Amino acid sequence: MVRMHTFSIVAADPQAAEWGVAVASKFLAVGAVVPWATAGAGAVATQAWANLSHGPEGLRLLGEGLSADEVVRRLTDADQGRDHRQLGVVDARGRAASYTGGACLAWAGGRTGDRYACQGNLLAGPEVVSAMAKAFEAGAGRPLPERLLAALEAGQHAGGDRRGQQSAALYVVKEGGSYGGYLDRYVDLRVDDDPQPIAKLRELLLLHRLYFGTTDPARLVRLTPEVVAEIQAILGTAGFYRGPVSGAYDEATRQAFRAWASVENFEERWRDDDVADGEVLAFLRRRFGSPQRRGPTA
Repeated sequence: MVRMHTFSIVAADPQAAEWGVAVASKFLAVGAVVPWATAGAGAVATQAWANLSHGPEGLRLLGEGLSADEVVRRLTDADQGRDHRQLGVVDARGRAASYTGGACLAWAGGRTGDRYACQGNLLAGPEVVSAMAKAFEAGAGRPLPERLLAALEAGQHAGGDRRGQQSAALYVVKEGGSYGGYLDRYVDLRVDDDPQPIAKLRELLLLHRLYFGTTDPARLVRLTPEVVAEIQAILGTAGFYRGPVSGAYDEATRQAFRAWASVENFEERWRDDDVADGEVLAFLRRRFGSPQRRGPTA
């Protein structure tokens, strides 16, 4: 058994057909233990004195169409160490359940809501899971990976694991969501040992969006064809874009810029269509000026 004092959230976006887990802990490589998910079935977080078999077995039961509540019941009924376990489960339809055994170290507990379950043990207090739930609910309409990460950040801000920070992970699945579309592993990011793992995870998600991500085109400013052509030339030189210029703008190029724009604190102005073309080009020239920078070739 692995002692896993941590806080996590499992959640689903059935409309986007995405399921995922975000987790943080004062424990080395928490992402190697807690998060489990299968596209079309659901997601599981197994922690406290973690029974790792709850991950694959929970996914098997979810794949058979069982509800989150029934999966938790089946797993814990068959586990003699159930009093030391903690589980979060969300099923294919977004039904969620959280379980905390009576012997988990305080503070320990969970909270469920519409399409999510938050749980944690050895936490600063119940405010951790409450803050996570509030942040997830407030992000309605945003992509699932961003909502999961926002919940993790809120939990840490509320005190998180009372021992401190060490590792964090974000795992989201969707059919054909991987690099090249070969697998369902849509977002799979881990910070295994870092003094500020959640902040580092945020940086990694921004990089992931740059290389492989997507965003709502309605939130992006429209650029002139001339500006788009230069953006594509810059990104092509940098190795991030190799496709042809198509129409007034190319969505993938604009997505790439927006990911970096959020790093530069442009996001609110970008959303409000208040970033001038000159700023766009100045930003890209500054960021991607080196032709030696490599792109998303594995």
